[in-house]
Amino acid sequence: MMKNYVKKLYNLIPRYGWIMLISFLTLNIITYWGSRLFILDADKYDLSIPLDDMIPLRTEWIIIYVLSYVQWAIGLIAVARERKGICYHVLGGEMIAKFFCLICFLSFPATIVRPEITGNAPWDYLTRLIYAIDTPDCLCPSLHCLESYICFRGAMLSEKLPRWYTWAMGIFTLLVFASTVLVKQHFVVDIIAGVAVGEIGLQIARFLLIKKEYYGK
Repeated sequence: MMKNYVKKLYNLIPRYGWIMLISFLTLNIITYWGSRLFILDADKYDLSIPLDDMIPLRTEWIIIYVLSYVQWAIGLIAVARERKGICYHVLGGEMIAKFFCLICFLSFPATIVRPEITGNAPWDYLTRLIYAIDTPDCLCPSLHCLESYICFRGAMLSEKLPRWYTWAMGIFTLLVFASTVLVKQHFVVDIIAGVAVGEIGLQIARFLLIKKEYYGK
C-alpha cells in the first residue's frame, strides 16, 4: 500500500520536484522565521519614500494578500511538475533569491509603522489578524512579491501550461504587489527589491545550469 501511495505522489510530482519543493520550504522557514531570532533587538531601518505616504490604506486588499498563498501553492507545484531543467531553473533560482533575502534581513533589517485598524468589516478583522501574526520586520526584499514573481516567471518558462495561465499569473502578481503596500505591510522599495532578487536568482540558476550543460534537459 505504501508503494502505491508513493507512486501516486510521484505521478503527481516527479521525485526531483518533491526534493526541490521540500528544499524550498526548508529555506523559507530558515529565512522567514530563523532570521527573526537574530534581529529582535537590532536597530531597524525605515525604507519609506514620499510615494508610500501617498498610498492610502485599503484593508479590503488583504483578500488579495492572503490569496497569494494559494497562488504560490498552484504556481510552485506547477513548476515542480515541469521537466527537470525548468524545475531546477525556477525553484533553484527562487532559493538563490531567498538566500539573498536572508542576507538582507540579517545585515539590514527594516521595519514599518502600521496604522491602527478600527473598522469592523470582515477585511478589517482579517487585517488585524495578519498584523498580529506577522511582525513588521523582514521587509526588504518582500518575500510576498518575490514568491508571486517567481510563480509568474515559472509560468512564462513553462512548456506544459496554456497561455491564459501565464496571463492570469501575471495579472494576479501585479495585484499582489499592490496589496502589499495598500494594506501597509510593505514599502514600494520592498516590491522593487523582491522582483530584483527574484530575477537575479533566476539568472544565476540559469547560468549554473548552462555551465553544467544541464539547462536543456
